[in-house]
Amino acid sequence: MRGPVLLLTYLVNSAAVLSTVCAYVGTAPGKIPQFQTLPSLREQAELVDGWTEERKALIPGLLRKYGIDAWLMSQREYAEDTVFWALKEATQFSARRRTTHLFLADPVGGAPTSYSWIENTDAVWTDLRKILAAQQPRSIALNTHPEIAFAGGLHAGELDAVVKGIGEEWKDKFVLEPMLGVEVIATMVKGRLPWYRKMMETAWAIIEEGFSEKVIVPGKSTSWDIEWWMRERIQSLNYTTWFQPSVFILTGSGFPAADDASTMDDPSAMDDPRAPDRPIAYGDLIHTDFGVSALSLNTDTQHIGYVLYPGETEADVPKGFVDGLKKVNRLQDIVKDNMKIGMTGNEILKAALEQAHSEGIEGKIYCHATGEWGHSAGTVIGMTNLQDKVPVLGDLPLLKNTFYSIELFAEHFVPERNRTIVFPQEEDVYWDDAKNSWEWVYGRQEQLLLIRTPAEDTLTEL
Repeated sequence: MRGPVLLLTYLVNSAAVLSTVCAYVGTAPGKIPQFQTLPSLREQAELVDGWTEERKALIPGLLRKYGIDAWLMSQREYAEDTVFWALKEATQFSARRRTTHLFLADPVGGAPTSYSWIENTDAVWTDLRKILAAQQPRSIALNTHPEIAFAGGLHAGELDAVVKGIGEEWKDKFVLEPMLGVEVIATMVKGRLPWYRKMMETAWAIIEEGFSEKVIVPGKSTSWDIEWWMRERIQSLNYTTWFQPSVFILTGSGFPAADDASTMDDPSAMDDPRAPDRPIAYGDLIHTDFGVSALSLNTDTQHIGYVLYPGETEADVPKGFVDGLKKVNRLQDIVKDNMKIGMTGNEILKAALEQAHSEGIEGKIYCHATGEWGHSAGTVIGMTNLQDKVPVLGDLPLLKNTFYSIELFAEHFVPERNRTIVFPQEEDVYWDDAKNSWEWVYGRQEQLLLIRTPAEDTLTEL
């Protein structure tokens, strides 16, 4: 009964009953995510430094792949080139003084393939002039791309300093090859996957604890309450995050309808359903966008939960909600199957949308590389406001040895609510060489998270 209630007595005296009503239900069949403990900071640094050395060892081969003889990066403290963060030691928190790196594809005379300086005098330029004179590179790549952050990190003032320092005679050798920075950052060496999987499991565990009766009190808890609980939970586990967790109520007032769902990633652009005067209620469909950070890696996940009325079970969940999740799962499969190595993001977007529409699925696709950054280096497969093509970023090729976040939503008409609702999902994938396909890093949500409350014992109406 959901009408006016004068007296409501819950069955709270039986431990067995509480155990039953609070029974855990995972979002993916056969998976109950557990919190994964991070190693000590010292051990973390050793892991990250090992991965970084593996990545650095790939650079000469990448230079040869793109026909570049030398790659020069230079930056000042707090004005770092974007690629700096992928090459630094784990115990470095910023560049120091002037930090300069030179990589060579095929050095002559037994010279090393890389050089680094931390210097506040002209000694760096003196050394560079000597090395360049000995090596005579025909091309020197600089990170000067106007649109791609991972290939455009050289500050304008530092470019002037480089030209002045090494001499105008080398200026004609400068070239731009954006795929150098993109591919160096995008490449996830194999040792990263086991830890990335543990981080993803931890993210799932936080979401599933947050979207449970342990945390949510219907009629009292607000979206903001859950967001800040998530932030605190992340900190308590010694993880950090790369963005503020968001929690949205997908039913009731303030919910973005299908025609304005592209504003979902911009709460200021719509009625904010997280307002403190709108507590989460029975029957609400709730959604979170959530990620954790550690070991120079970042996860990105979106899941959905449903708040059961007192006494309800899985069988009472509106069928329209269950079908909406199934539909967005199908859209995930379509996108994953169309992610062919070497295709551009725009080509993948076009193929995936055409297949989805042929199957009667409407929605939006906005996938991105993840890993080193939350929105990391690699091609972009759609954006919420760009479903035809994404300029520049969408023209990059899909790389194999990286992690991708399959982020999207499907629209579904829910008869029980007499309206079309968007069902967002986001899961990270990696390339499995053995299977020759993209696979989920941990899993994907196939069951709604259920927020349960004890059954009503006595209801008396006046």
